[in-house]
Amino acid sequence: MPDTFTPRPYQRDAIKALRDGWRGPHNRLAVVLPTGAGKTVIIANLISEYLPELRGQRVLVIAHREELIEQAAAKVSAVRPDLRVGIVKAERDQHQAAEVIVASVQTLAVEKRRQAIRDVGLIVVDECHHAAAPTYMEVLAHFGAWNGTPVAGFTATLARADGGLAEVWEDVVFRLDILDMIADGYLCDVRGLRITVDTLDLDTVRTRGGDLVDGQLGRALEDSGALQAIAKAYAQHAVDRPGVVFTPTVATAQAAAETLRAAGITAAPVWGQMSRDDRRAALARYVAGDVQVLTNAMLLTEGFDAPHTSCVVIARPTKSPGLYVQMAGRALRPAPGKGDALLLDVMGASTRHKLASMVDLTERELAPAEEGKTLREVAEEAKAAEQRRTLAARIEAEEVNLFGESAIRWLRTADGVWFIRLTGAMFLFLQRDPGTRLYRMRRWTESHGPHAPKEDIARPLSEALAWLEQQAKVLAPHAFVARQARWRSGTPSPKQLGLCRRLGIKVPRGSTAGDVADLIDQDRVGRVLGQLILPAA
Repeated sequence: MPDTFTPRPYQRDAIKALRDGWRGPHNRLAVVLPTGAGKTVIIANLISEYLPELRGQRVLVIAHREELIEQAAAKVSAVRPDLRVGIVKAERDQHQAAEVIVASVQTLAVEKRRQAIRDVGLIVVDECHHAAAPTYMEVLAHFGAWNGTPVAGFTATLARADGGLAEVWEDVVFRLDILDMIADGYLCDVRGLRITVDTLDLDTVRTRGGDLVDGQLGRALEDSGALQAIAKAYAQHAVDRPGVVFTPTVATAQAAAETLRAAGITAAPVWGQMSRDDRRAALARYVAGDVQVLTNAMLLTEGFDAPHTSCVVIARPTKSPGLYVQMAGRALRPAPGKGDALLLDVMGASTRHKLASMVDLTERELAPAEEGKTLREVAEEAKAAEQRRTLAARIEAEEVNLFGESAIRWLRTADGVWFIRLTGAMFLFLQRDPGTRLYRMRRWTESHGPHAPKEDIARPLSEALAWLEQQAKVLAPHAFVARQARWRSGTPSPKQLGLCRRLGIKVPRGSTAGDVADLIDQDRVGRVLGQLILPAA
């Protein structure tokens, strides 16, 4: 078997997950893989491995586009040249002697055509995020999907605006995140830039079925000058990159190609209703490098395989992360000389719509990407930030525990600095060294003015706390506040409350004298610290 058809480790894991899953209570199982992960290789090898268990029954592969059907049939034949693979689509009806049948869902929707196909023991659904549609449901039911026949679904996303997928797929047995694929070198890293069009008002575009209406969106793009902005941005950021532009309508795709050509970029539009020969010719010119950019009205979201593509223009703003994944995925396959992929997102100046973006390519929770950052860089920054938050939370818990056990009343400013008030003119506080878990002592008195002397030895928290409390007892043996001082449980004095009013300190109902004293100290120390020139740690 050629190496290109030998399963990669994760492809082998996906096959195993399906086979193990079918031994359990569920038979309709899905696999979610990023675009470019090689699902047809998995499908072909799954069929090759599972056929002996069917004991004469056959495999049915269901797809909805010509390109997907041809790809699946070709890949199965390449992996297993000994198998008889037949295609059932329109005028083609090669099911009679076939062991593997690759069929169009539109053809199987015709009852007479599906009735002619018998003895199906395994069903594979390509781009299975479409499977909640009534046509798919009817076809799957006919071939026993709800009566125990094993069913495997493959997709880059299970998000579907009109829902219903849970009725089809009982479990997702294998997932692989795009960031794992990038880290392992199976996909290119991807960088995002925004094309902001000030005159594009997406708020005027209606939403239907959970996403922006294609016709209105196309008119908004054309009327706003967005196509000229796309051509300018492409010439500026992607002049040497072969790319694909996704638009909402055929008219917009044609206009986008014309605008790109006017800017000196060779471009050709493709759409679903153009003749098969013309479409194939345009795609061939793109693959050969005679055309730099293909514009399309959502035709190339599935079944389009041109690894040299290194730029995708999302001129079809969408609220659907699933659709965004399908579009962006066209540029993620690695190719010789290809460093990364570039996504150019067309945006209005402002919008009430929450639009999908580059961070939706991964299932990890990421903040919106900064301009020009790659997905991997954004993910690494998010991971580092999470590690910092985890460390900060651990330090916080340690601090609260240690300070809470002290006999001295330690307080904390709004900025998180721990301190002891010794007298009205002196206090001690601990400063944590940046990037470490060590602490240094700081001492402030009015005589020092804005300069705060420091104790130069950095210490772990427990040592620093003990050392500083010893200093407190030496510097002001009777001035520091004990946690259990009896006066703290009393009623606030009129003097305390009057001072709080003058300082603008809000006193919660039920506060004790100790609580109010703490509020006053925290306010004063917070103000003083804001004026201090602290020596570098």
